[in-house]
Amino acid sequence: MFVLYTGQEIMLAIKLKRIGKKGQATYRIVVAEKRSKMTGKFTDDLGWWNPHQNKSVIAGEKALDWMKKGAQPTATVHNILVKKGIIKTEKIELHKKPPKKEKK
Repeated sequence: MFVLYTGQEIMLAIKLKRIGKKGQATYRIVVAEKRSKMTGKFTDDLGWWNPHQNKSVIAGEKALDWMKKGAQPTATVHNILVKKGIIKTEKIELHKKPPKKEKK
């Protein structure tokens, strides 16, 4: 949680903001309110990610600082941070397959 000067508590998230043209999406890694739109306002810019070329640049110190303040990364951003070696945990499995039902 992050407390504004007005005394309000807001939940912050480190998430992806889509940029780029149709069919060639790239993403900015930003700190924004958890409920805000993907294209809405953000608090801080931490870097970028290009899924087509699998390249990314992240300000690791800034990301850790925001996480200490209470910002929680989304699953995809968490996996990018793990891949870059910024945080030392295991990746989050994004696409879990449901258990198969037995045929009668």
